[in-house]
Amino acid sequence: MAGDSKPRRVGIIGFGHLGQYLTARIEEEGCRHGLELAFVWNRSRDKMEGRVRREQQLPSLSDVVHRRADLVVEVAHPHIAKEHGAEILKHADFMVGSPTAFADPEVEAACREAARRHGHTLYVPSGALWGAADIQRMADSGALQALKVTMSKHPDSFRLEGALGAQGESRGERAVLYEGPVRGLCPLAPNNVNTMAAAAMAAHNLGFDRVQGCLVSDPSLSDWHVVEVEVRGPVDEASGHGFTVRTTRRNPATPGAVTGSATYASFWSSLLNCKGHGGKLFLC
Repeated sequence: MAGDSKPRRVGIIGFGHLGQYLTARIEEEGCRHGLELAFVWNRSRDKMEGRVRREQQLPSLSDVVHRRADLVVEVAHPHIAKEHGAEILKHADFMVGSPTAFADPEVEAACREAARRHGHTLYVPSGALWGAADIQRMADSGALQALKVTMSKHPDSFRLEGALGAQGESRGERAVLYEGPVRGLCPLAPNNVNTMAAAAMAAHNLGFDRVQGCLVSDPSLSDWHVVEVEVRGPVDEASGHGFTVRTTRRNPATPGAVTGSATYASFWSSLLNCKGHGGKLFLC
């Protein structure tokens, strides 16, 4: 950090495994990157006792403004962006680790408008989405014609809601739990399909209604989360052949973990890239 630079103050919302990881890295090496911890909030404050200094614990999300954070990072639940996103963006940049919140078009519109009006950046981390920047560039140029994301995990890794919750209780064999537009899946698996939501944000010319998601329960994947991304682009008029890309990402994961191991480092890299990009949405 340059000697004449003020540290960028970062607030963390959520103190699960990912929130603990980000908090520890800021505390241990934030100075090297020009960062300092502004606050940590968790729904259960007891979880922070002995792990977060009392003066850094945020009692209520209504107190965010008083902590003078430059960047607020949500790694808790999509309801944070739904209930507090627009207000946070009045005062700070906002990195949304649960972009399934934006499957609700009113939430997306409110956060985008707050970012534009107050000059702050709404960040969406790419997380486990391999090739996010390439997908976004294709969307920018209008070349992206189709996108499908398939996520396969062990049944114990799912946190499913609604009708999908009962379906996910079947643990015997590999099963496709959902296949269809990402918008319909996000409310049913809000903690599990943030990668798909990030894909829908990157593929902005398709969006949540045209990006396809497939969620697979596979008991054989006790140590892995597998994410397959299928991209389709323009057809060459001369040959009749279409542009396609297919990637498979095998992310090591402890049994029952919602977040794969490699995703932690990806979030840290995204956080370091949140340096103020103006009043817009930015995929990091």
